[in-house]
Amino acid sequence: MSNYNHIIRKLTVGFGDLFSNITLVRYNPDLTEAERFIVPIAYAPKELYVQRIEGDYNLDKKVQMTLPRLSYEMTGMSYDSTRKQITNTKNAYNTASGVVAQYNPVPYNFNYSLYLYTRNIEDAHQIIEHILPYFAPDYTIKINLIPELGVIKEIPIILDTTNFDITYEGPRDSDTRTIIWTLDFTVKGFIFGSTNTPNIITTSITNILNGISPTDLIKFNVANTGFGSYQVGEIVYQGTSLSLSTASAKVVNFSSLNNQLTLTNINGNFVSTQPIIGATTNSNYMFNSYSLPTQKLAQIITTASPTDANANSSYTYTSQVAELPNTSNNIINTTNFSGDLLTVYGNDNLNNEQENPIDLGP
Repeated sequence: MSNYNHIIRKLTVGFGDLFSNITLVRYNPDLTEAERFIVPIAYAPKELYVQRIEGDYNLDKKVQMTLPRLSYEMTGMSYDSTRKQITNTKNAYNTASGVVAQYNPVPYNFNYSLYLYTRNIEDAHQIIEHILPYFAPDYTIKINLIPELGVIKEIPIILDTTNFDITYEGPRDSDTRTIIWTLDFTVKGFIFGSTNTPNIITTSITNILNGISPTDLIKFNVANTGFGSYQVGEIVYQGTSLSLSTASAKVVNFSSLNNQLTLTNINGNFVSTQPIIGATTNSNYMFNSYSLPTQKLAQIITTASPTDANANSSYTYTSQVAELPNTSNNIINTTNFSGDLLTVYGNDNLNNEQENPIDLGP
């Protein structure tokens, strides 16, 4: 699909269509209706009409017959950071030719100016009163931005400013004049990128790990800017004192050579922004990182077949389930596995599983 989605053109057409059916009614002195017509509108800059109106005097009456008239133009565009989305996220769409993907659009504000040209104030006021009540200060339209993908967006159109200018022409006693209203709008639109055919995830590996218990050993990599030497068996803590500590633990080992502190009986949550203080030795070190003794209990590997399949291919998948550590896979691989290992194979203690197929039985 082309990278050109005609977005700016669609926004421009949608904006102009808002003002394409404004009806002007002129009245007789007795307030009966004299005539009724739709005010024409075209995409053109204000200068084009001003030059036409103020140009050749012989064309004055001809031009005057066409007034009132509306025109509009896009005057600028700017990136809108307040509506930024995650730009590396793709959206997938089902189309007649298959599945396609496209990154999130980029938000842009488009500036448009609407110009109203009349010969008398009454016509100008009537047309302005047709427009202003719908913007308080915004009016939302729905535009099918990318029909082939079904991307339909609600686009707010905000009325920013209104002003008018009255130009009197000819001698002092002449009532010939030009009234020009200018209404400035902001259209909150989007710019879309190109589309492509996405690939599927060919291999998914799920590892089931156990949690951390108070008796687990956790190794803290401490900074070399501290002081002291922790003693095995002493209590360490974080906080103003041991009795008011936010976290505490027992020292299993401390190596000043590799700056590693091993703790157990963890209570609370140790944070890297506070020092770990020894209650006996008053040692004081901040830590940079820590390692957890998590243990892999089971692994599920899902593979697509064929491995080069994409979103528009016909493919299947296979799953391999392995319970760890040191467990025979014979029963797992020959059983239609679904759900929790504990539920399917009995209340096994996965931390202490031995290589014994009988233990896996229900």
